[in-house]
Amino acid sequence: MTALQEQGRLAKAAAYVLATAGTARKNAALEAMAEVLSARRDEWLSANAEDVEAARAAGMRPAMLDRLTLTEERVFGIVEAIRQVIALPDPIGKVDKMETRPNGLIIGRRRVPLGVAAIIFEARPNVTVDAAALCLKSGNVCILRGGKEAIRSNRKAAELMREALESAGLPADCVSLVQDTSRETAGELMHLDGYVDVLIPRGGAGLIRAVAREASVPVIRTGEGVCHIYVDKEADLDMGAEILYNAKCSRPSVCNAVECLLVQEDVAEAFLQKAVPLLDRHRVELRCDAKTLAILGDRASAAVESDWDAEYEDYILAVRAVRDLEEAVDFINAHGTGHSEAIITTNYFKAQRFLDAVDAAAVYVNASTRFTDGGEFGLGAEIGISTQKMHARGPMGLEELTSCKYVIYGEGQVR
Repeated sequence: MTALQEQGRLAKAAAYVLATAGTARKNAALEAMAEVLSARRDEWLSANAEDVEAARAAGMRPAMLDRLTLTEERVFGIVEAIRQVIALPDPIGKVDKMETRPNGLIIGRRRVPLGVAAIIFEARPNVTVDAAALCLKSGNVCILRGGKEAIRSNRKAAELMREALESAGLPADCVSLVQDTSRETAGELMHLDGYVDVLIPRGGAGLIRAVAREASVPVIRTGEGVCHIYVDKEADLDMGAEILYNAKCSRPSVCNAVECLLVQEDVAEAFLQKAVPLLDRHRVELRCDAKTLAILGDRASAAVESDWDAEYEDYILAVRAVRDLEEAVDFINAHGTGHSEAIITTNYFKAQRFLDAVDAAAVYVNASTRFTDGGEFGLGAEIGISTQKMHARGPMGLEELTSCKYVIYGEGQVR
């Protein structure tokens, strides 16, 4: 048995305990996790500082460094997210359907945990805690496999959370971290049949597609974020410029950041005159089609075909002029990843058409795509943004981390 198989075996054993632990014990463990992460945050921040220093020396680009970096403010935000999860209703045991059949059988459908969830993610140490908290509250054991860039941060977070679990009377193996960050171990985790019930990749498009292609365990795809904003000719252009600036520049490395601007050609020049000065604050690189390049001149560069499908995760924006709403919708449905899409318009009927016709997990009217987030949607922390169309779509909170079982009460019925 390999080290990872042994980790899977221990996780499976812990899953049987956690599935019947009850809300009070789970909440007590979550509170213990929040307390230890807050009280010993200096240890976590110190470990993270080593990761950041190593990543900077290795040439990690600034947007990804921001993703990796923990601060006191961010730690307190993570701790608060745990407490928000504590306050959420426990979905486990909820019966969402119960009926009596003609033969007298009483048949109900009850919410149950998925079991053991493996999460593969990149250099985001907050995911280590967010994922563990959501999995714990929903009765799931988690095996976490983060990127090598955040290994020190992740080890310290896992160490503290495992101590908290034991102090609350739950198995430490309800949360475990894969210590080896090699590709070989990631590949083994994707094939840990018999131990892992669901695998959730959280990161860039390359990671997610590789996992979906290679894994033999069930996969929930999350986080592929080629998001668009379409500015209609009946838009409030000032509002649109502020929304675009927020969606691109507030945190460009996250999956709900906008990557492509579509602007109706009649207002393209007027809109870009308002938007570009805002984008200049962060020196956003603009990659434009012929029409918008003619407007912007030397301020932009010509887009190539791959730009229309790129998830930059950086201060780069693809820009394209379109004829009308229908062309914008067709373009989004052809090049989007089903994550988050937005229209800026004052026309109610165009807004409704966009909501109806765009195929994505979250569709906005006159708001930034940056709101696609478990906390902003009232779900607490999130395990990821699902871009598939199975049982989970959009921000994955507690409900999306459950399955169901049918429970049947009889009085001697036979068939």
